[in-house]
Amino acid sequence: MFTRTSAATGAGSPEVTGFYDKDTGSIMYVAADPKTGKAALIDTVLDFDPQSARTRTDSAEEVLAFVRDRGLTVARVLDTHPHADHMMASHWLKRQTGAPNGIGEKTREIAGLWRGIYNLPKAFDVEADFDRLFADGETFMLGEIEVRVMLSPGHTLGSVTYVMGDAAFVHDTFMHVDSGTTRADFPGGSSSELYDSLMAILALPDDTRLFVGHDYPPVGDRSDPAWEATVAEHRTHNKHLGGGISRADYCALRDKRDATLTLPDRMLHALQVNLRAGQLPPPEDDGTSYFKIPANSF
Repeated sequence: MFTRTSAATGAGSPEVTGFYDKDTGSIMYVAADPKTGKAALIDTVLDFDPQSARTRTDSAEEVLAFVRDRGLTVARVLDTHPHADHMMASHWLKRQTGAPNGIGEKTREIAGLWRGIYNLPKAFDVEADFDRLFADGETFMLGEIEVRVMLSPGHTLGSVTYVMGDAAFVHDTFMHVDSGTTRADFPGGSSSELYDSLMAILALPDDTRLFVGHDYPPVGDRSDPAWEATVAEHRTHNKHLGGGISRADYCALRDKRDATLTLPDRMLHALQVNLRAGQLPPPEDDGTSYFKIPANSF
């Protein structure tokens, strides 16, 4: 797996290692306080083969092996939103490490939306499956580093950004500077709300390192995945925002682009797993879990 580490820049700054999942274009993160060795695992993938409907824990195991090799202690298992393009390893990692898992509190509203789509009115007890449902502006400690939660809707109605010192995990808001921004056409999404979230992130200090959720190389002359750039770099050079753009122009650009995109091949499987913190649907009387896929809904 392609990995890259961004060194801490001083007191209160985390060391960040990204792990690139080629199958989904996702980046998984280990954010660690160098002083205490406490680490958060962010947006870790539960591997899934759509053709066979089989799950694996290979990617999550590789992340845990890195944590062990570095002598780190997992203090938090975090997700930024219920992902549409990959399954989350939150529940499995919580069992392996004993660390509490968390996500944004508006996941409750996302669960309500998808109960209707799946016609599962009693499904998705997010209070039971996540230890923490973070509110906008809430803070907690990772070792000696304060983490602040920012509500960042647009891609979903409940996405959150985790700001840790001079690092911010901005999930599916920005892409890398040469790719622009992410889509806003999923249920509950909004290009206008995404614009507001992007502007709020760009209001962070110029030297804040932004770590994005996805990359899909090759891009231009670049063949390797990339996921880190500063606020200043995005403000100046981001393909969709660089140099400034009005809300109306951004929404027109984003909506036109989104109209050309197909659904992720894992989406209808993934949401019914991720709204259970990465657990498969409850097994039926034969001991097997079954997915429920709505026909002709998208």
